[in-house]
Amino acid sequence: MAKKSTFWSDFKAFITRGNVIDMAVGVVIGGAFGKIVTGLVNYIINPVISIITGGVSLENVKTVLVAGVEATETTEAVAEVAIQWGNWIQTIIDFLIVALCIFLVLRVIMKAKNMLEAKKNAEAAAKAAEEAAKAEEAKKDAEAEEAARVARQKELEDSALRQEQILAEIKEILKNK
Repeated sequence: MAKKSTFWSDFKAFITRGNVIDMAVGVVIGGAFGKIVTGLVNYIINPVISIITGGVSLENVKTVLVAGVEATETTEAVAEVAIQWGNWIQTIIDFLIVALCIFLVLRVIMKAKNMLEAKKNAEAAAKAAEEAAKAEEAKKDAEAEEAARVARQKELEDSALRQEQILAEIKEILKNK
């Protein structure tokens, strides 16, 4: 009868699987990396863009649909409604930097993986060639052994034939005497 699984044993089996732990580490590192990229964009790239655009920051690039009105004694405040193109462009820059970094890391990993696989394939090919050479050598040894056995057998047969001939000659000589 199979052991009944419990919630905690199932949870333990789930959490200790390698891919869950790898995913958790990836999420933590990804969050930290996102902050690094945001800092790069905000503190390095945006100031350069501001210099290029004549002092206009990406945060200020927007299309105002409804202008904001400040509250006065007689009117209520109206919030500005705007399409914030600058923030959107900043988000795209963040994404492109993250995508580029992930691509570079994955490219290094894939190259290392391919090198390891090529090394394994080369080792397997060398081992296969070595085994084929050993098999060929064993085949040649077996053929040489068989040829030597056949030659010995032929030699024994020839020797027996010669002995019969000599014996016949001796009988003939003895008969004539």
